[in-house]
Formats: sequence, C-alpha cells, structure tokens
Amino acid sequence: MVVGGGAAGLAAAARLMGTGKKVVLLEGNICGGSSTGKSAGFLTPDSELELSQLVRRFGIQGAKDLWAVPVRGIERMLELIGKGGFDCDLQKQDSLFLGKGKGGIKAVQEEDSSRRGLGYDSQIYMGDELRSAIGSSGYTAAVRYRNTYGVDGLRYAQGLKGMLIDGGVGVYESSRAVALSGHTVKTHMGSVTADQIIFCADKLGPELNRYAWNVYHEQTFLSITEPLSAAEQKSMFPLEPFQCWDSDLVYSYYRMTGSKRLLLGGGSLLTTYARHDSTTSGVVDHVISGFRRAFPQLSSVRFIQFWMGRIDMTRDLLPTVLREPDAPWVHRVLGCVGLPWATFCGDFAARQVLAEAETGDEKYYGYFDVNRKFLVPIWLERVIGKRLAFPLNNAWAKYYQRDVRAGPR
Repeated sequence: MVVGGGAAGLAAAARLMGTGKKVVLLEGNICGGSSTGKSAGFLTPDSELELSQLVRRFGIQGAKDLWAVPVRGIERMLELIGKGGFDCDLQKQDSLFLGKGKGGIKAVQEEDSSRRGLGYDSQIYMGDELRSAIGSSGYTAAVRYRNTYGVDGLRYAQGLKGMLIDGGVGVYESSRAVALSGHTVKTHMGSVTADQIIFCADKLGPELNRYAWNVYHEQTFLSITEPLSAAEQKSMFPLEPFQCWDSDLVYSYYRMTGSKRLLLGGGSLLTTYARHDSTTSGVVDHVISGFRRAFPQLSSVRFIQFWMGRIDMTRDLLPTVLREPDAPWVHRVLGCVGLPWATFCGDFAARQVLAEAETGDEKYYGYFDVNRKFLVPIWLERVIGKRLAFPLNNAWAKYYQRDVRAGPR
C-alpha cells in the first residue's frame, strides 16, 4: 500500500505495478492535489541546494552520490511519461542559474567550477554574453546546463494516475488516512490492510507520522501570465527559453509553459516560514514587482492568476527516507523538495519493498537518515519551535554545514 498521491507516492506505486502484488494507493485529495500539482514543475537536479553546496557539505564523492538522486528521478519521470503516453506539457528547457550582484558572480563561478570539476556539462555567461542569453540588466552572471525539463505537475500526476489504474493499481482519491494500527491504515471511510506500507504523504500529523517534528512546510507562491507574443518571448530569452532561478536567499524562479505563458514563483522571508498561510496577493505582487524591475520591457504583460502552496522540507533541505525500526513494514519518504527528488525517493522505497535495490543504493539510507546531525537538534527545536529552528538549520545547511562523513553506514 502507498499513502500519498504526489510525485513520490505515484513513483512508488508505478514501481510496484506489474510485479504480481496487489497495490493500493490512498490519496486524501486528488493525485497531485498538494505540493506536486502546485509546483512550478522544474525537472532539474537543483532544488534548494546547488551542486557547489553539496560539494562543500559532502565532498566530491558525496556530491556525486547526491546529484545522482535527482538525475535518476528525472530519468524515471521521462520514462514514465514515455511509457504512459500522456500529455503533461513536457518542455525540454536548459537551466540558467542567475547571479545577482557581486555575491551572485561568486555563486555562479563556484557552481561552474563544481560542475566542471565533477565532469558535468556547464557553460558560464558574463558581460555581453550574459545579455545574449537573458534580456535583463538585473543579473551579473549565469551558468547554464542541459538535460533539464519543465512539466505541468498536476497533469503529470493525473496522467500517471490513469496509467496506474490501467495497470491494475487500486487508486482511491478523496481517501484521507487518519490512523495507523499495525498493518492497517484507516481512512475516514474505511481501512486497508497491507503487508508493506509506504508513506509518501506530506503534512501528516503525529498520529500518522512520529517524525512530524522532522519536517516543516515552507510556503511558496506562483503566478502565471497571459500568453506572451513571440517578440515578448524573444526580448526575455534572446537565445531560447530557459528555466531560471536567481541567487537570492529567497529566490525567484520562472519558465515558459507550452502555452507560451510565463510561470513565475517566489516568496518572502516573512511568509516562507510563517505558521499560517498568507492568502492575499501581497507576496506574489512583491515577486511580480521584482520581475518587472528586472524585465521592464515586459511591464505591460498581465499576470492573470496566482496560487500558493506548502512544500515539505527537512532541516538540511535533503529528503528523509527510512524504514521504521520497530515496524519494518512501514517505509517513510519525507521532506522531498523538487519533483525529481521525490520521484527517486518514492521509487527507492518501493525497490526496498521488492528487494530490488540497485547495487550501492543502500548508501542513501545513510545520507537520508532521520537521525543525521543538524545545527539545531530536535530537543532544542521542541523548545524554541520550528519557526526559528528551521530557518537556522536551512541557512546553516545551505551555506556552512560540512558532512563529509555522511553516507554509507
């Protein structure tokens, strides 16, 4: 049984499909109705951590191990899309990490150096070359890499749901899990008993997830424009459409959809870790204003819709994957930021169930161990609260933390 119909849960169910086992997927909303469907759909190895930050934290081999996670997640998503033949607005788009100010130049140079040092594709833009790639004077440098994509997260989830149903998986939407007792998951309408249970649902309370204190729900905002003309697109992307994000701590990110609309996301320090959802347009208006300053030639383009969501994350911005020690039939995937990371982790958990782990994959239980070290430990977090502990841990993990001994155990 799989609990959760986002990218991780769907990937787990897809791996279990066709193995001769009866597979049931429970989803409290609709498949893709939470973080997956509300995401910007970036299929890139970057999420909250750049490659250079992984190198600092884990060394060369550790960075390679961890970079392989989202790369394999992207490959698996492309495989499933090809196998299912469903339309999810898949767009092949190179990635462009944009530096702002002097600090942005340093961040871009470090990223380019890390990519080249590990043998990965990389191309750096500065000066006139930068202006030829992005139609804005608001950036000081950029690094480009290939084999990345954009996708409509909700259409992907619903397309994969149809593929699972066709493959014999029992998919039950609007079936919210409310309790776990032994091998049985109870919903508000019934219960399901299974030999193995994979929890991939986010925002679970302590009654279903004893590790709830290990996850926080960051608030994000997205907005989308009316269709851009060919001239407007060219003025923004002189070379070709890229999927972009900048070097700010609370960064903005954007990409073109297949319908020629611009999808723009971002947030603010005040709302990212806020306890309660911000439901007004104030934050996204701030993000849009920043975008208009960077691209004044697009000041007349209308943003016609906005929405917000909550993304699960851990203290150090890496996923947590575990098998419960006193209930080894219960597997958990927690805090996956980014569709590729979630896809790999859901698929990984399912392969553990099937005893089909690839050689060397067991090392990820070390990297993603729930008891790995953090700046602010769990006991202190219970005293000062998540709203303070998570920003401190996130910033430490992103800019200072070193874990060269993490990994295989």
